[in-house]
Amino acid sequence: MKVRRFEYSIRTKGEGDVRDVTAIVEESVARSEVREGLVNVFVTGSTAAVSTMEYEPGLIEDLSTALERIAPRDAEYKHHLRWGDDNGRSHVRATIVGPGLTIPVAGGRPLLGTWQQVVLIELDTRPRERSLVVTVMGE
Repeated sequence: MKVRRFEYSIRTKGEGDVRDVTAIVEESVARSEVREGLVNVFVTGSTAAVSTMEYEPGLIEDLSTALERIAPRDAEYKHHLRWGDDNGRSHVRATIVGPGLTIPVAGGRPLLGTWQQVVLIELDTRPRERSLVVTVMGE
């Protein structure tokens, strides 16, 4: 069994920045030479998330609207009171979406649907330098 790990640095624009990282995932799988297995995509940090979606402007806006309903900007967050910062909603949103996902690999490619892209979602209130870790495992 092969295990290959790749790390990428991605500079985000701050809250609401959604980046299509599908090409990074596909490149990592190709470089790993794994034909059958799994690829795990993970972002380090507690105010960013990784998911899949149809990467298009309307859905990006819909996602932002949905997250605003779930964890509104103007709500009171104990995190703000404890640490004196402004990103309590960022932590809540990142916890709900999650920091990573695992995708099957078959024929040397991640098994994604036609309209399914892998995305990095920046949820912090300011631009950040994110570390995206892609681990490919298999034969």
